[in-house]
Amino acid sequence: MRRPRAALPFALLGCALALASCAPALRGPEAGPTLAADLGVAGSAGDPTTVDGLLGAAEASWARRPDVGAVREAARLFGRAALADEGGVAGLLGYARAVAWRIEREGDAKERERLATASVRAGERCLGRSPGNPACEYALAIALGQQARERPATALDGLKEMVAALERAIAGDERQDLGGPHRVLALVQLRAPGWPSGPGDPDAGLEEARKAEALFPEHPPNVLALGEALEKTGDPDGAREAYRRASALASRLASGGDPDAAEWLEEARRVLSRPGS
Repeated sequence: MRRPRAALPFALLGCALALASCAPALRGPEAGPTLAADLGVAGSAGDPTTVDGLLGAAEASWARRPDVGAVREAARLFGRAALADEGGVAGLLGYARAVAWRIEREGDAKERERLATASVRAGERCLGRSPGNPACEYALAIALGQQARERPATALDGLKEMVAALERAIAGDERQDLGGPHRVLALVQLRAPGWPSGPGDPDAGLEEARKAEALFPEHPPNVLALGEALEKTGDPDGAREAYRRASALASRLASGGDPDAAEWLEEARRVLSRPGS
């Protein structure tokens, strides 16, 4: 189950009000410790014979979500695959995906901060191995957003870098993660403060949400993002219809065994249960 969490704009405002204490969000892919230290995993580097087996086992563990232990094991195995395949990005991308999932369900603040930093490092390493790779850009963008929330000192720089990474991800492959780059950019623009403090722009967020929904209209997160965008741009009736459609789509997917659908359904029902919805 997702834990309640602070909204990203509060992190950004806290950083903006104390600008002198703000920290850079990125370190650079080649700076700092080893990959094993960055990811917090142990394994042997340069043994590609193990990569396929590690990736297969990691995907099998990932498929068992919402079992937290299984996702933790998936992250560990993806990390080991990243170590074993020194030139590939599949392990790093899988690691970032699993860690992002864990962060949203971790109750300990220090552990969330550690995981967020590790996820950013994975994204940087991914781009170091495959410069301009749109999947790496997308993974880094998500990690930067989570780090901005968990380490508010990075928020001012982090949101700027996040938006830039999302724009590059859109240019490279807007269809990845079922329209994910458009969807995530929409949520940033809907929830962050506006200029000059941040990238918030509800009208731009609505445009991005519409693009995600147009690409994959049956994907509940896209419809949920569209509902939020319509609500924040003054169309409560359109928002209500979008939330109802997201609920119906998520319910159908949950009946079919989709491991993420229950959370999408819960979110849609929560919004629809608010007074006036």
